[in-house]
Amino acid sequence: MSKINGKTIWLTGASSGIGLALAEQLAAEGANLVLTARNEEKLREIANRLPGTHLVLPMDLSRPEKAVNRAEAFLDDIKVDILINNAGISQRSLALETDFEVYRDLMEVNYFSVVALSKLIAPRLVNQGDGHIVTVASVAGKVGSKRRSGYSGAKFAVIGFMDCFRAELADKNVRCLTVCPGFVHTQIAHNALVGDGSALGQADPDNAGGISAAQCAAEIITAIKADKDEIIVGKGLSKAAPVLQRFLPGLVRRMVAKRN
Repeated sequence: MSKINGKTIWLTGASSGIGLALAEQLAAEGANLVLTARNEEKLREIANRLPGTHLVLPMDLSRPEKAVNRAEAFLDDIKVDILINNAGISQRSLALETDFEVYRDLMEVNYFSVVALSKLIAPRLVNQGDGHIVTVASVAGKVGSKRRSGYSGAKFAVIGFMDCFRAELADKNVRCLTVCPGFVHTQIAHNALVGDGSALGQADPDNAGGISAAQCAAEIITAIKADKDEIIVGKGLSKAAPVLQRFLPGLVRRMVAKRN
């Protein structure tokens, strides 16, 4: 069993949604946080109101190479125990109506930033002989559906990366946890990219009917403590979908083809 109290945790996507809920709950359990998102002012407001002392590392993860260069200098004298790759951006557009650059943007944030930050932190964890790398993927990385071809593709990719990374680090006492949330009630749909790369700017009924960000965060923290490899978080069909995909793939394909 792993502990949270006293650990230094680098958390991306910390300014809203699941990331904000994680920051609040991790701080309440005595973790020292390095908070990352694009909005420095929002991060500082969060850091100041959380119990404990926390650092702010604002970065734009749509440019992973620049983010790594910035993080290397910032984290030079900081011992990170756990990296939580939570930052992400979704999509709501048909493939035939989606610009190629939108796919690239989705891959940069949802896949390449995870690879870049994980590769930055992993050698440090190996040298320490202990640590966690946690990546918030999605049920969309297990089961594809309409209007999420770029998002789902990136999440399928990141799950594969984490599976390989876990195997390679297994004998070095570095645990890799992949989190696959189903529908979670956050602002992710508002910020989702549409075909031309602009934001959707409105709620999504699926996400609006999902579990709370607080519940999702609590399950992630429980999984970290229990040294889990992968968890599915959610309720109803969005949680059952990966199991149905495994045992009844034909049924799942027909179901997703009928959804709007």
